[in-house]
Amino acid sequence: MRQRIQKFGRFLSGMVMPNIGAFIAWGFITALFIPSGWFPNENLAALVGPMINFLLPLLIGYTGGKMVGDRRGGVVGAVATMGVIVGADIPMFLGAMVMGPLGGWAIKKFDEAIHGKVPSGFEMLVNNFSAGIMSMIIALLGYLGIGPVVSGLNNILRAAVEGIVNAGLLPLASLFIEPGKVLFLNNAINHGVLSPIGVQQVEEAGKSIMFLLETNPGPGLGLLLAYWFVGKGTAKQSAPGATIIHFFGGIHEIYFPYVLMKPSMILSVIAGGMTGVFTFMITGAGLVATPSPGSIFAEMAMTPKGEFIPVLLGITLSAVVSFLVASAILKVSPNEEDAGDLNAATSHMEDLKGKESSVADEVKSSAADVNKIIVACDAGMGSSAMAATQLNNKLEEAGLGDIEVDNSAVDEIPGDTDIVLVHENLLDRAKDAVPGAEFLTIDNFMNSPVYDELVDRLKK
Repeated sequence: MRQRIQKFGRFLSGMVMPNIGAFIAWGFITALFIPSGWFPNENLAALVGPMINFLLPLLIGYTGGKMVGDRRGGVVGAVATMGVIVGADIPMFLGAMVMGPLGGWAIKKFDEAIHGKVPSGFEMLVNNFSAGIMSMIIALLGYLGIGPVVSGLNNILRAAVEGIVNAGLLPLASLFIEPGKVLFLNNAINHGVLSPIGVQQVEEAGKSIMFLLETNPGPGLGLLLAYWFVGKGTAKQSAPGATIIHFFGGIHEIYFPYVLMKPSMILSVIAGGMTGVFTFMITGAGLVATPSPGSIFAEMAMTPKGEFIPVLLGITLSAVVSFLVASAILKVSPNEEDAGDLNAATSHMEDLKGKESSVADEVKSSAADVNKIIVACDAGMGSSAMAATQLNNKLEEAGLGDIEVDNSAVDEIPGDTDIVLVHENLLDRAKDAVPGAEFLTIDNFMNSPVYDELVDRLKK
């Protein structure tokens, strides 16, 4: 059940994550040029509405269609999304997440049905007209049927959220968000649920607290500081570096092993999260777009003019409460963390994501055979970017700096890649993208022994 939920969550976030740059661009334009922005400008603010109503949903629809049916699926998914956009008077992010994959699936099934049955010379004609007709049918279906249903569901969801906020119960969301993050549902929660609601609220109020619920770095910061000042062994020694990566780099995954090592620590991040949400509520804090990754720099960049103190206050108080609760847990239950415990927790964390350390397929024998190494994950961001930096540094120290190292989304691995480092549960998709490459699956993105093993092999 956990794996199914994670798979569904990865699918949802996979439609949004590649387009985060567009969301941030829209957030900057909103923060700068709306009447309450830093530099109010009526002409430039005219970009805000079309971007949120058309550009962003279409990007999601195209990405969702492409995930299911490649580029043809992306085109059909985008046209299908246009049907629900025109048929509604609200930003159709939820509709795009439905219509994009539906369009991709429809054209994929059609292509499978006619495979090998098209007369020679008619391939382009059939391909173009089939995509056009399929797009038209699904767009009309979205406009006449699916759009109104999605609008109704969106209104119900919005009313429920507003009811929770008005009742002062929003801090209770941390009871689900913080454990969900540790189970790697963070992207699904943030980009699949909270962000679409937040974007709609920004259009009406200029900011939204929804962008602060999952991305707040305060709870994780307090937890890591507790290990730093109160902990022992390897956990204490590794906490300072993890703190920097988490708070400034925005890679929240770095603190998950510290929770898994001592499960009672989930209480500290829940307490910190609830404190932060409560503070955000009473101070009226909000952001103009989702900060991704959840770095303090991204949080500040997405903060509206004049709202820095409420946002910083919520982050600070959540870190303080998390630190106090975590410190109390460490003192009451003396931690006996050593390298084995932390490594075991890290392995368990990676196991939750479905990863396993192994070497797959043909092995490149030396550095002469390798020109490009790619670290791949679902969206090509976050931990894969950090892993690529670590591996690149190790190669440069070994005198192998000529080898190109980069990170990528698993479905967009360059065709000239020689070695791919990838999650075990993404291995099949990676093989489809670059079937001729060597594949390594790793059990710990943050500090994997596979990096050193690979460098040693290439040196020899």
